[in-house]
Amino acid sequence: MIELAILGLLKEHPMHGYQLNRELSEQLGGLWRVSYGSLYPSLRRLERSGAISSEPGGGSGARRKTVYAITDEGERLFLELLQEPPHEGQTEDTRFRVRMAFFRYLPPETRVRVLERRRQGLQERLAEVKAHLRDPAVTDNYQRALMEHARAATEADIAWLTDLIQIERRTYEITAPVGEQRRASATLRRKERTR
Repeated sequence: MIELAILGLLKEHPMHGYQLNRELSEQLGGLWRVSYGSLYPSLRRLERSGAISSEPGGGSGARRKTVYAITDEGERLFLELLQEPPHEGQTEDTRFRVRMAFFRYLPPETRVRVLERRRQGLQERLAEVKAHLRDPAVTDNYQRALMEHARAATEADIAWLTDLIQIERRTYEITAPVGEQRRASATLRRKERTR
């Protein structure tokens, strides 16, 4: 997740560690805080993998700052991470928010596909929460209140995603579900080749 955010910021322009940390906080609007203890190991991992490069930057003496820039391999990795299928678990909500902060780099059809995938995951989560709410064994009022809160929040997120999907479809004239569009395009290409 942090690697996706670092690469997304470096796509805009090269930065040193302090700038990256500040930009991460500003871009994600307080939804996620990055510590220097996780930032610098991530920068080293990305540099070892060839996704970013580093050069000595401004400053003098011991305060000389290293400036990081994205490479072609980093561009490839960024798009791969941005389109990565969701992972189950508590961190998926944060992962999705980080991905969405860089949606502008995805084509509209891919944005719709990612939004639909997220909505489907939330619909599955909602079904589980509703099943727990129907369970007569749940008698603790606080546990039930927590589940009701999760139900309401998940329903609100699903409605928000549905609105975003509709806006994307209207704005970019995406009429069919993305999977159907791909199949239709493949069929059209096959027909053109056989002519």
